[in-house]
Amino acid sequence: MSLVLSNLKPSSWTVPLGVVLCSLFLLVASATPVVAQEAKVAEPEGVENPFPRRHPSPELDGGVEWLNAAGPISVKDLRGKIVLVDFWTFCCINCIHVLPDLAYLEHKYPNELVVIGVHSAKFDNEKETGNIRKAILRYEIEHPVVNDANMTIWRKFGVNSWPSLVVLDPEGYYCGYVSGEGNRELLEEVIERLIAYHKTKGTLDETPVRFDLERNKVKDTPLRFPGKIVVDEQHGRLFISDSNHNRIVVSTLDGKLLDVIGAGAIGHKDGGYSEAQFDHPQGMVLVDQTLYVADTENHLLRTVDLERKTVSTLAGTGEQSRTRSPGGPLLQTALNSPWDLTVVDGTLYIAMAGPHQIWAHKLGSETLAQYAGSGREDIIDGSLEESALAQPSGIVNDGSFLYVVDSEGSSIRKISTNPDNDLTSPTGEVTTIAGTHDLPRGRSLFEFGDIDGAGEDARLQHPLGLAIHNGTLFVTDSYNHKIKQVNLETREVKTWTGNGQPGTTLEPLQLAEPAGIAIAGGKAYVADTNNHRIVVIEMNTRKSTEFMITGLTAPQLSDSPFALPSEPVKATEIESQDLSPTDSIAVQVELELPEGFKLNELMPVSYRLKADEGQTLFADDQLGVKQEIEAKGTSISLSLPAVRKTGTATAILSLTYGYCRDGNGGVCKVGTTHWKIPIATKEGASGKSISLKAVAK
Repeated sequence: MSLVLSNLKPSSWTVPLGVVLCSLFLLVASATPVVAQEAKVAEPEGVENPFPRRHPSPELDGGVEWLNAAGPISVKDLRGKIVLVDFWTFCCINCIHVLPDLAYLEHKYPNELVVIGVHSAKFDNEKETGNIRKAILRYEIEHPVVNDANMTIWRKFGVNSWPSLVVLDPEGYYCGYVSGEGNRELLEEVIERLIAYHKTKGTLDETPVRFDLERNKVKDTPLRFPGKIVVDEQHGRLFISDSNHNRIVVSTLDGKLLDVIGAGAIGHKDGGYSEAQFDHPQGMVLVDQTLYVADTENHLLRTVDLERKTVSTLAGTGEQSRTRSPGGPLLQTALNSPWDLTVVDGTLYIAMAGPHQIWAHKLGSETLAQYAGSGREDIIDGSLEESALAQPSGIVNDGSFLYVVDSEGSSIRKISTNPDNDLTSPTGEVTTIAGTHDLPRGRSLFEFGDIDGAGEDARLQHPLGLAIHNGTLFVTDSYNHKIKQVNLETREVKTWTGNGQPGTTLEPLQLAEPAGIAIAGGKAYVADTNNHRIVVIEMNTRKSTEFMITGLTAPQLSDSPFALPSEPVKATEIESQDLSPTDSIAVQVELELPEGFKLNELMPVSYRLKADEGQTLFADDQLGVKQEIEAKGTSISLSLPAVRKTGTATAILSLTYGYCRDGNGGVCKVGTTHWKIPIATKEGASGKSISLKAVAK
């Protein structure tokens, strides 16, 4: 990990939590040097610019398509906001780890900060806009993302690693960047200093912004990005990690819903099925009547007692490990994205994607520990201690050996187990049975494709899941949208099913980034992740059908009720309005927008009404309720429902509207205007309407 913030002075900046300053890189040293310009706004007296050697930012143009936005976004559009530009690729576990930090910062600074994702792909599959859209939905990203398929923006900003975060100030200047994960506290400190400086200078625009999110364009489904599958042939059960619904679904093998484990809300609460919480669970393994679950984004291992119908925490602290810990007591050792599980002779083996290692826990003991992998991200064969793995995401066993998919290295690994269960000093080797390995300078991480062949000649693309059946491995070759088989004796890799194109047809079979597979009873059950479904494939005929679960629906999560403040900020009080009793009060609002802006037609204008206690004019069920209305041009008409009787009320009317730069809908600001309106209805009054004016910033 490296931290580079231009103008960062070690003597005046304390880096929290052991973040190490590794190097210094100024923008002028990049391939596209720029010339500093004077700021147009005078410097405030007594306030020091935290980045006096800042430089004008490169532009954000050059991408293929924008997502989570109605159109392209420029640095000019973002003036007035602190901007965090996240260079990422959706395969990368480190990039995934950064997303919760970005969400935290976005929610902490909703009116001061805008995050822009620049998706600069590693794998070919990641260059496709449709696949990036699915990744945005899967990882619940709430900020705009540009598909930088040709690495144009990456090169303009001089980026050289995933993830990298660039900080721009409200005047459009490049302040610096930080690489790697675990930098939330440092970024908070930087943002706080920029807010303080630019608020004093008058260059911070705290008007809320709104983006056209992809999630608003899709409907929920009974399953949402299912991850892994376990088949219990003995009891006729199927277990599905319904990852984006944060739960485990249990059904019979003929599709009858048996149980839903988890409430659906993100969390880590233990307890009964209906109250327990998970955070995007993935791999599972069944031992007798206990289901072990890799609760991936909680960084926990959980156990499900299928007889008592309760969920408990087995291991982890709930915090992501930031160090290469050797292990320790179960509930005192932080984990790092456990992704899949398997059990051999009473030992639970964990594919720990975050530190690129396999961990192990002897069931019934009080500890867990590293088992294989040095922690270096690479494909290196050798002893358990010296070998290197790359984001292991699937793991199975044949009773003697572990088989692991290293997704970032697009390879299949074979790992010795310890029959005597000696996990204090295990011995054995890690070898590669498909894909490249031991190439210099980490080149194995970039050797991928879609090539059938033997051993090192075969090419996969970010495989995620494994099953073993009659001496053959079946692999979900996720980014090739296929299932491949690997002969464990000859190491021959062949396409088993899937035509290689993402889609939903069953004949020919099309898959979309399948992540999990399990085989039992002559059938393969595949988690067709991006299609939100389970596909069942007959092993002999390879005929495919969609597995339907009767009665399964998406979880219904209640939203927080809207609560208006008792006194809206900056409410404009107008003169008392004497009106005649009527069924409704007509309100006409003339909206004044900044030059070059227009109303956002994709965002309905809405209003909410609050009235003083004891009011007699408005029905209680109309108070505090969001009402959507149509607007034409800059004239907005609405009706406040009133009763046909005399009385008084002080109405607080809050009108919310979106407006975008004309010809560029990528950044839309959200304006809310509040009015405090004393109203009296009396017989004989001539007034029947109210005229108001709203001025957007």
